[in-house]
Amino acid sequence: MKVYPIVEGYGEVAAAPVLLRRLFAEANCHHIGVGRPIRRTQSQLRSKEGVQAGIRLARLQPECAAIVILFDGEDDCPKTLAADVRVWAQEAAAGMPCDVVVAYREYETWFLAALESLRGRYGIRTSATSPPDPESKRDAKGALEEFMPGDRAYSETGDQPGMSHHFDMQAAHQRNRSFRKLVKAVGDVLAQLNHRVPVWPPANWQPQ
Repeated sequence: MKVYPIVEGYGEVAAAPVLLRRLFAEANCHHIGVGRPIRRTQSQLRSKEGVQAGIRLARLQPECAAIVILFDGEDDCPKTLAADVRVWAQEAAAGMPCDVVVAYREYETWFLAALESLRGRYGIRTSATSPPDPESKRDAKGALEEFMPGDRAYSETGDQPGMSHHFDMQAAHQRNRSFRKLVKAVGDVLAQLNHRVPVWPPANWQPQ
């Protein structure tokens, strides 16, 4: 039994499984695997035809039991965009558990929300502190580079998977609304797969 992500960026192809496995482990759900992500372009993930083609492809993958679509919202309203895409996706999923999460602006805003946990890794300065409103950053990748040496650039394919492994999910959940949407979606999908977590999200993750 596997959950298959559908993602937009090359970095997410490697990063999304890392993050989903961490969340599954946090939910004490070790029997559900994560399939290799299916990549769609930005325009495909904003069209009914493109979304449904991705869903149909995911359903053909080995052991596919559920699907999670994850992509950057850029300047779009994540709530409205996710609602539209969810309707298209669930229609094509034909009853298979399926949810949609739009990262407000960029996936990297989740790292900004937990920047202290990345100090000393991936070039992040040991004095780095999360900005007060991580989701306000239009260029989250560029914002991460502000905490790196001048000769060090953020690499989506090189840094995103590792940062996904190390960033503090509790801090991100407390400080970033779209990350809370991802956590909720994971809980909903697990429940539909008959793995009900007694307390989800974890009690100590609640915003302070």
